[in-house]
Amino acid sequence: MNEWLNRFYEKELLNNLNKGKILILLGPRQVGKTSILLKVKEKIVGRDFYGLGDDMVINNLLNSLDLEKIKNFFNGFTTIIIDEAQRIKNIGLALKLMIDNIEEINIIVSGSSSFKLLSKVGEPLTGRYKLFLLFPLSMLELKNQYDNSFIIRNLDNFLIYGTYPEVLTTADINEKREILINLRDSYLFKDIFELDNIKNSDKLSDLLRLLAFQIGKEVSLNELSNNLGIAKQTVARYLDLFEKMFIIKKVRGFSRNLRNEIRKTARYYFLDNGIRNSLIMNFNDLVFRDDIGMLWENFLFSERLKYITYKKIFSNIYFWRTHTKKEVDYVEERDGKLFGYEFKWKDKKIKPPDLWKKTYKNSSFEVINKNNYLNFIT
Repeated sequence: MNEWLNRFYEKELLNNLNKGKILILLGPRQVGKTSILLKVKEKIVGRDFYGLGDDMVINNLLNSLDLEKIKNFFNGFTTIIIDEAQRIKNIGLALKLMIDNIEEINIIVSGSSSFKLLSKVGEPLTGRYKLFLLFPLSMLELKNQYDNSFIIRNLDNFLIYGTYPEVLTTADINEKREILINLRDSYLFKDIFELDNIKNSDKLSDLLRLLAFQIGKEVSLNELSNNLGIAKQTVARYLDLFEKMFIIKKVRGFSRNLRNEIRKTARYYFLDNGIRNSLIMNFNDLVFRDDIGMLWENFLFSERLKYITYKKIFSNIYFWRTHTKKEVDYVEERDGKLFGYEFKWKDKKIKPPDLWKKTYKNSSFEVINKNNYLNFIT
């Protein structure tokens, strides 16, 4: 595994050039955005420009919003690529100036924070951009590049160390752990702490650790607030930031307003198992762990999320649970139907809850375990 080829969006970015829209590639740090942009650059027909949002020349130029200077600087280029564009304060207005006033120009930008980048481009570029979300490597990509046997052989490693590209390409266990801890500290926490008005950095870390022990369970904002000693509204704000920084994903309870259904609480999953395990500093082998159920559920959720995103399966995702503790771990709502899934590490025969079948006639139910998980995520 020396080079990752055929990552999602490489071909799609090329196919979406010359269509009058700015292309935005979003995703966590270190998942391969820059590699994709450089590969796209190699295949672009015409003269192209590649720059970094941290570059002071590019930063000052675009922040100036001086149309004549911008046009002169980019004169002759047919495609402009700006990596880590969220570093540029006026990026939204600058991109609008460029797309509106420079003829036959293609623009691709990337960002590692939807909070920073989309808040800057959202209003100025309403209807003028196309968004692509990139995750850590997916089982779908690994299957396309290798085969099912590769995934099966390495399943334990995926559950413990996740699928960040650098982690996967490193054979040494200690190096994998070091990479994940550096990712946690140098990228995830650092980016969050740099956001405006964040004062309780320790509380942020503590909140993420609490979430790491509650995978597959309903999360109570009141309980988190009490445990951390901070306001409920602050907890909600931090959770929203974590989601916009591509650390976690919020899932709401599904309900058609039955009195017995839980609908006001949410569950949270991590986008990568390795990051989750780095938060609790537990990289033990599976045979020594008591949280294998959480690891399995988080892995299946994150891989399914990648799958439906890359395959453009437009679904609403939920969990379903009643106050009498009848539940379905994962629910997709699409095309007027409900698809329910229960995640089990061990091969157990489980019947769907009677209330689920009785209430939702247009629903299905399937148990996902080690015998059939590849069909579910690839």
